[in-house]
Amino acid sequence: MNKLIKKLNDFNELVMFKHSIFSLPFIFIAMVVSAQGWFGFKLLFLGILAALTARNFAMGFNRFMDRDIDALNPRTINRPNVDGRLDAKQIFIFTFLNAFGFIAVAYFVNDLAFYLSIPILIIIGSYSYFKRFSYLAHIILGISLGLAPIAGVVAVSETIPFWSIVLSIGVMFWVAGFDLLYSLQDIEVDKKLGLHSIPSKFGVEKTMLFSKIFHILTIVFWLLFVIFSNSSYFAYLAVILSALMLSYEHYLVNKDFNKIDKAFFTVNGYLGILFFILIVLDNIFFV
Repeated sequence: MNKLIKKLNDFNELVMFKHSIFSLPFIFIAMVVSAQGWFGFKLLFLGILAALTARNFAMGFNRFMDRDIDALNPRTINRPNVDGRLDAKQIFIFTFLNAFGFIAVAYFVNDLAFYLSIPILIIIGSYSYFKRFSYLAHIILGISLGLAPIAGVVAVSETIPFWSIVLSIGVMFWVAGFDLLYSLQDIEVDKKLGLHSIPSKFGVEKTMLFSKIFHILTIVFWLLFVIFSNSSYFAYLAVILSALMLSYEHYLVNKDFNKIDKAFFTVNGYLGILFFILIVLDNIFFV
């Protein structure tokens, strides 16, 4: 039993289950808005399963493909895919099972979700390749998480309304913006290994400028989401508070690069949760 628990902890460290907090709130935001309230326990269960299996696939595939890169980066050298706790075969099986699980969950959601399941897996898996030849990898990561609201609304209504598209674009810029800040930690390693990233190509100052621009665009598109989804006061408050939190994130990084982890995990984690809570309140009181 202890051996099994240890292995589960290794897989948890491999894919960092807790980081699902970035995508889950926006899946459920889209589901709440689409259903104009409660969408049912079945979709709640399937939505959680879909989010976890998709993210586990993406992270597992990334760790599988990046074994050689992670072994040369001091920040990642102690990851389970590098230090021998998980071998390539175990990671591959884990990744395959989660891909299969995501497709199976999509099948039980509805036809459109099932038809989109494999294209979604291709997109979220492509991030691992892009940084080997293009500094636009940050955008690909943003697109991968930006698919979350699309998946949420498809699950409820089998349609893709315009408000869900602008919400997704906002998520894309949000994720790409904070990934730029996070990737500042690896700027020297990326240069040494010949990996493509905006920090290694354009430097620290321009990277931080690009991140600010991306987060301004985030707020613009989230505001459009509120307008086109006919949401009300709490939704506008969600956008305002998101702008303040993103401003605080940039303040932390500008002040001290050692606070990148706090800016990345803490601020963005709370942002998604707060946004979700306010959208739920908006649908309770104003729908």
